[in-house]
Amino acid sequence: MKQRLWYEAPAGKWEEALPIGNGRLGGMVFGGVAKEIVQLNEDSLWYGGSIRGNNPEARTNLPEIRKLLQQGKQSEAEHLARMALMSSPKYLHPYQPLGEMLLWMQGHEDAAGYERELDLEDAVTRVRYERNHVTYEREYFSSAADQILAVRLTADRPGALTIGVNLMRRPFDEGTAAAGEQTILMRGQCGPGGVQYAAAVQAVAEGGAVRVIGDFLSIEGADAVTLLLAANTSFRHPDPQQACLDQLQAASLLPYAKLRERHVSDYSAYYQRVELELRGSGDQAQEEAEQAEKLATDARLRRLAEGANDAALFALYYQFGRYLLLSCSRPGTLAANLQGIWNASFTPPWESKYTININTQMNYWPAEAGGLPECHEPLFDLAESMLSAGRITARELYGCQGYVAHHNTNLWGDTHVEGMLVSSSIWPMGAAWLSLHLWEHYRYGLDEEFLKRRAYPLLKEASLFYLGYMTEDDAGRLITGPSLSPENRFVRPNGETGTLCMGPSMDSQIVYALWSSCVEALRILGIEVAFRSELEQALAKLPQPEIGKHGQIMEWLEDYDEADIGHRHISQLFALHPGEQIHVRRTPKLAEAARRTIERRLAHGGGHTGWSRAWIVNFWARLEDGDEAYSHLRQLLTHSTYPNLFDAHPPFQIDGNFGGTAGIAELLLQSHAGELALLPALPLAWSSGKATGLRARGALTVDLEWEDGLLKEARFTTKKSGECCLRCGTSSIVVFDGDKRVGESSGGSDIVMLQLEAGKTYRVVRQTVKQGRVLE
Repeated sequence: MKQRLWYEAPAGKWEEALPIGNGRLGGMVFGGVAKEIVQLNEDSLWYGGSIRGNNPEARTNLPEIRKLLQQGKQSEAEHLARMALMSSPKYLHPYQPLGEMLLWMQGHEDAAGYERELDLEDAVTRVRYERNHVTYEREYFSSAADQILAVRLTADRPGALTIGVNLMRRPFDEGTAAAGEQTILMRGQCGPGGVQYAAAVQAVAEGGAVRVIGDFLSIEGADAVTLLLAANTSFRHPDPQQACLDQLQAASLLPYAKLRERHVSDYSAYYQRVELELRGSGDQAQEEAEQAEKLATDARLRRLAEGANDAALFALYYQFGRYLLLSCSRPGTLAANLQGIWNASFTPPWESKYTININTQMNYWPAEAGGLPECHEPLFDLAESMLSAGRITARELYGCQGYVAHHNTNLWGDTHVEGMLVSSSIWPMGAAWLSLHLWEHYRYGLDEEFLKRRAYPLLKEASLFYLGYMTEDDAGRLITGPSLSPENRFVRPNGETGTLCMGPSMDSQIVYALWSSCVEALRILGIEVAFRSELEQALAKLPQPEIGKHGQIMEWLEDYDEADIGHRHISQLFALHPGEQIHVRRTPKLAEAARRTIERRLAHGGGHTGWSRAWIVNFWARLEDGDEAYSHLRQLLTHSTYPNLFDAHPPFQIDGNFGGTAGIAELLLQSHAGELALLPALPLAWSSGKATGLRARGALTVDLEWEDGLLKEARFTTKKSGECCLRCGTSSIVVFDGDKRVGESSGGSDIVMLQLEAGKTYRVVRQTVKQGRVLE
């Protein structure tokens, strides 16, 4: 089945439009007939400049806040913290739209045979319709190769194209003017102290004429026309207007076919690394798949909501997630924010910032396993950009070494306590969690130069902060605080509710992951023995995940009840995913408590936001319950997905797309906790299928094929020699190096220990026993 989203009508609202992007320059294509709208974004167009808002009263009041919390004086502690720790100004400025490119088609009020699509295989959006026996076609793409957005319009009758094109930035439109005979240019500044921006459109027509009328490009009687759009800001270019004109000049020298070829070649080199095919079993599944293939994407979503099965739709959703990441996060671009790069509002929800108490991190969960490690790089750039401000915040607020960030940041890498709500703002864990992404990148690629040059320096800086920031409680445990369990509230025994506390569970789990990673990095690099010893001693003092009175993983150091039992954040399960402290076999009691935690959240309305539902999918995958995970994937698509497959928080947030994408891969392949697990949580609904090009920790690339719920064959290649613990719980397996048998599961064990050699490909097949003989 062709990997595409397609529809039988133009988009009636933004959540039906189709996204295109080159990592930096994005568009939302509505596919209108008489009036086409391409809503535009450029990743560095944020309002205003950097903010240094650290509260000068914080450091002197910090001991008193801690003392009040230890004495159980909840309201007094939160009252003082609100005044002494919150920053001024309170909020970071928003990420804003560039504007719109409007295409006005003369005389195209009526159309027949309409179809629009987004082809995931070549990252091209198309529109096709007929009018008065003329077929009109358009193609749209945003090219990373040439740093322009292109729109190609054709008709099968010569001279049939008469079009007006203009740029607009309502309500902050600073005007558009001619920049040559075939080009118009819009420019301005995004708020006081903000970046200067420019966007320009050039028309390259075949036949007919092009001229500028007012602030419009007028294309008259053309056979075909290519519109080239460039956009830049002073964040990267001292003269964004000239940068636009230079990009247009270079692109206009190439024929459209060459521009398209360069775009597709660049994109497909990444996209084609991974293929995924999902199928049900039996004649009914085959019949349903054939029916689904004939339906438009929005119709398939409605059909799924009505209870039908559509395994291929989940494969499409997975590849759409990879497409989105490729389109909003590339080397050299900024990191994907709450909406990736696609935002139509000047006052977007949560300012469309980098919310780093899970949302930004979730954006990058599919990067490594999904064969897109390069797309992870902008997140590393973001973390490194926060280092300078983070050191200042650590010193001024807490009197500590190292670097720290709280729950939000922006393109400038600001790190102060942001916001007005105690329930979310006073959470000094953002930099630590971001730093762990560099460690994960190392684990997947085993590039020691990257570990030494980029990952370890950030791990060390974050680790140093907590060595100075954490305090010992009466039990001798090292705890954070004042802090919180993101956005949730607890109920004290006296009935008082609160947020601020000492030692919330998530904090301890993140610090455990951070310090453990730092210790392992030091062991690998063979450096700083004394620092490694200091971390190992501190690790021994961290609180461990505990089971509470409801059989759940405790969210706080004390076994408080939650004020909102069904809260969207399930922060105490960081240790299950993306952390590794809770494991279904190694810590079975904690794993059962994690299951109870999820069930209790869901019983009280949890999972009601898209990203929260996606996190739940990953939890169930780690608990190796594929059918539970699949049920939540279904709900993600039927309750939290817009017609264009964007995630619905609501409103749109892209993290749910990426969390769902990661969850699908996690069902098929896991590589945490020192194991390579094949089909660890395969749902019954995907009883047969095939995946190629998935990546695993240990510098492994894995292909899988399965039938009737059992592994048929797997192949994996390693870039580094070393030991591998292979698990395939549903099947007895044999492993071959060429024709040589090098391992097999035996004696009731589902584990095969292997010694891998770099560059070799190993084949895994299911054993079949027939008449006492083991057959391959």
